[in-house]
Amino acid sequence: MDTKVIRKQKIKYRIRKKISGSGQKPRLSVFRSNSDIYAQLIDDLHGKTLAAASSRDKDILAQKVNKTEKGKLVGSAIARKALELGIKDCTFDRGGNLFHGRVKAVAEGAREAGMQF
Repeated sequence: MDTKVIRKQKIKYRIRKKISGSGQKPRLSVFRSNSDIYAQLIDDLHGKTLAAASSRDKDILAQKVNKTEKGKLVGSAIARKALELGIKDCTFDRGGNLFHGRVKAVAEGAREAGMQF
């Protein structure tokens, strides 16, 4: 297997060892592919996804902006859904990616929309 993939997987496992989400304070997990970005609020105690948003959602896909801006829109969308569920706090899981660029944009978008982590 590719050494880059193995390295990222090790980082991901190291992060997940320390971070877990509950019903009151779920884990905001971010997955970044080459073209899209996905965010989920996960309750690890029950193994359930509470809310999800991605750059493939119709309202975000309709806007013609660059990938970093789409990340910010995904962050605000997931925060909006969380606030509807009555969730204000969460722990941020960068998913093995550097806290930079699109991943950072998701965090900034979520913070601006009212989430705390």
